[in-house]
Amino acid sequence: MAAIGRLSTKGSVLLLCDMQEKFRANIFQFTNIVSNAARLLQAARVLGIPPIVTEQYPKGLGPTVPELGAGDLTAHAKTTFTMMTESVEKELKALGDPKMAILCGIEAQACIACTTFDLLERGMEVHIVADAVSSRSQTDRLFSLSRLRQSGAFLTTTEAVLLQLVQDAKHPKFKEVPKLLA
Repeated sequence: MAAIGRLSTKGSVLLLCDMQEKFRANIFQFTNIVSNAARLLQAARVLGIPPIVTEQYPKGLGPTVPELGAGDLTAHAKTTFTMMTESVEKELKALGDPKMAILCGIEAQACIACTTFDLLERGMEVHIVADAVSSRSQTDRLFSLSRLRQSGAFLTTTEAVLLQLVQDAKHPKFKEVPKLLA
């Protein structure tokens, strides 16, 4: 059966790509992107989905912004335009090779695109959270998301991810999720 894009807490990983200080002034809707990614990270913690954080050339671009709430996580430093560095590959292996990636961060036409291609090539289902992904220009953002959808990634939103992961008001963690929707 073809992948239909149904999210599950089992076999998923949350990928948080390059939400760093130097990008703050130049990225379209940066504050909203980080806010949505922070809600996804909170939900991942509640639901037991492991998160992975990367930083693009942190010496020059600075650390991950504090409002993401990822200060307790070890960020994987990189210079490549993909998150799939050797250290990230090792972490995925240690996590049992998740089959689904929930991807957010910046920039859509660079690191999000290259990461998506690498994940798709390794057979993973990729869910790009459109309201938690951006670029310096809205044009790059929109065309990149369209291109990635053509390549086989699923486009979704923060709220859709949160609700699809619990799937039922009877879910034991359901009451914690609506607090993240506001």
